[in-house]
Amino acid sequence: MKEIMAEQATTTSTGKRLPLWVMAVSFTGLLLFLALIAWGLRRNQAGPIAIGQKVPGFSLTTFDGQALKTADFSGKVLVINFWASWCQPCEQEAPALEQAWQVYKPEGQVVFLGVDYVDTEPQALAFMKKFGVSYPNGPDLRTIISQMFHTTGVPETYILDRQGKLAYVKKGPFLSVGELTSVVDELVK
Repeated sequence: MKEIMAEQATTTSTGKRLPLWVMAVSFTGLLLFLALIAWGLRRNQAGPIAIGQKVPGFSLTTFDGQALKTADFSGKVLVINFWASWCQPCEQEAPALEQAWQVYKPEGQVVFLGVDYVDTEPQALAFMKKFGVSYPNGPDLRTIISQMFHTTGVPETYILDRQGKLAYVKKGPFLSVGELTSVVDELVK
C-alpha cells in the first residue's frame, strides 16, 4: 500500500514519474522560501531597541538638504528626538531641546538630531522657526527611522552613548533643560 501511494505521489497527471532530483530541488526551494518568510516576520516583530543595545545605523536628509549618517557621529553622544508640528507636547519641549543644544554645541561632544514624524515640510519648517530650532532636523520619510525605534508616538527621545548604544529613552516631553542635561551629562563624562 505504501509503495502505491509513494508511486502516485511522484507521478504526474500524464503518468510520468518526476525525477528524484526535481523533487529534492522543489522541496529545498520550499524550505528556503519558508525560512525567508520566517526571518522577515521575526525581524518585523522584533521588539524595540533595548537599553544597552547597539543602535543600527541610519541616515537622515535634513530639511536643508544635508545627508547625515549616524556613523558620522561615532564617539559622540547622540540625542535623537522624534517630533511633529501638530504635536502639542512637542511644543512644550522644543525650547528645552534648543537650550540644551546650545549648551552642548560649542564642545561638539553631543549631537542633536530632530526626526520629524508624519508631517508636512511647510508646517515643520514653521514649527522650527517659531521655536528657534537650530540643530539638524529632517523628515522621517516613509517612517523608516521611527519603525526602527518602534516609536509609539511623539515626542520621544532616544539618547545614544559614545559607543552607539541606547542609553536612555524618554517617551513624552522633556519638561526642562535640567531634566535633559542631567541625562546627557552622565554620558559625556
